[in-house]
Amino acid sequence: MKLKVCGMNKNTSEVASLNPDYLGFIFWEPSKRSFEGDMPSIPHRIKKVGVFVDATMEIIAEKVDTYGLLMVQLHGNESPGFCDTLKARLPQIKIIKVFSIKDNFDFTILRHFEDVCDFYLFDAKGELPGGNGYGFDWKAMASYPSIKPYFLSGGIGLEQLESLQEFLKRPESKYCHAIDINSRFEIEPGLKDVKRLGQFKKLLSID
Repeated sequence: MKLKVCGMNKNTSEVASLNPDYLGFIFWEPSKRSFEGDMPSIPHRIKKVGVFVDATMEIIAEKVDTYGLLMVQLHGNESPGFCDTLKARLPQIKIIKVFSIKDNFDFTILRHFEDVCDFYLFDAKGELPGGNGYGFDWKAMASYPSIKPYFLSGGIGLEQLESLQEFLKRPESKYCHAIDINSRFEIEPGLKDVKRLGQFKKLLSID
């Protein structure tokens, strides 16, 4: 099980010292966690993920080049064709396509993305694309039809630890590749509570 900390901005180096597997940087201006400026030095073993919402191909390519991103997370209405073209243009990066779940979710739409992205990410549908602090019923994942690894997101914090551990014991978690956390570990948008992040990582036994 891997760990991704998203919405990085104000204390990136401190969070990196916890050695998560992924750090997410949001490149969407309406977000309170939108990243700009200089990227601090981060060990190469920690993969930098750029989070985009319906951005142009040119903007994504520019951010990948500027910040040395290894993965791109698409949080908008990007089509399978867009993902395919992006994959051809930036063959060195991995693509995460995000799908938001409220009550029910039609997993059949995934078949259009099977060949054009590397991971899925499932979070809770909220007012904004991510970072809302909302969760969704993980029982929905019992209908997951794919073998593609996925990130589990959506309002995950220390309070959800017990239920998360139970989920990870169930068959529907078989292809859960990583836990994605963000707003539940913030002092303010973009400023993470490193102590609580460390507790979560230790208690969940993510090595």
